[in-house]
Amino acid sequence: MTFLLPFGADPACVEAAAARARLVDFYYGDPDPALVGRVHEGGALASWQAGSAAEAVAAADAGCDLVAVQGVEGGGRIRGRVALLPLLTEVLDTVEVPVVAAGGIATARGVAACLAAGAAAVRVGTRLLATEESGAHPSYVAALLEAGAEDAVLTDAFSVMWPPGPEPHRTLRSALEAAERFPGEVVGETRMGATTLPVPRFGVPCPNRDTTGEIAAMVHYAGQSVGATAKVLPAAQVVQDLADGAERLLRRWG
Repeated sequence: MTFLLPFGADPACVEAAAARARLVDFYYGDPDPALVGRVHEGGALASWQAGSAAEAVAAADAGCDLVAVQGVEGGGRIRGRVALLPLLTEVLDTVEVPVVAAGGIATARGVAACLAAGAAAVRVGTRLLATEESGAHPSYVAALLEAGAEDAVLTDAFSVMWPPGPEPHRTLRSALEAAERFPGEVVGETRMGATTLPVPRFGVPCPNRDTTGEIAAMVHYAGQSVGATAKVLPAAQVVQDLADGAERLLRRWG
């Protein structure tokens, strides 16, 4: 369970999540010992996604059981400004808790490289959008399958509805160009639970299976690993292929 802090982390919701999930994760906010304490009181592990070594240290000092570090290669909202491997190296030298590597990982070689560098685990995002279980809109998935690494661009354009205002994020170039060409101010509608919401041009929500409208002009979050996303597969197979391939590489290197 991940709480995106610009949209709030109600203590009651954190407690409910901790009672039901093994891990409660926080992102895009300063590490807060009070939130970490509520997670532990509920019996779950606490994780914080960090974009810098300083933020990772603050998360460990706040009592987090692990820290996820995100390189600038990642998709979606980007907290840090440093590529993954230099950031991972710096964080591993400064914290004692397990460190999870994230950002631009979609291949067995990427997984193996992060583990060989000292990460305790990796976190995969873009590759899992193109799975049978994914809730992403089919047109969004099709765009991911056609894209290469150079098509995932860093911008702050899709910041309408984002509480802090314009912040960096990585999306497909095609979505940015389509939004720039779109003549209106509302590109469609999306559902979040039982609620239907309008999607403004350059809005934050990415298209899910229930979204309608000009899908191509909505944000298509994607990391620079998108070029390795070439086929829709069951999520379990993606994870198994990554794990098996990384193990073979580590044995070969080791």
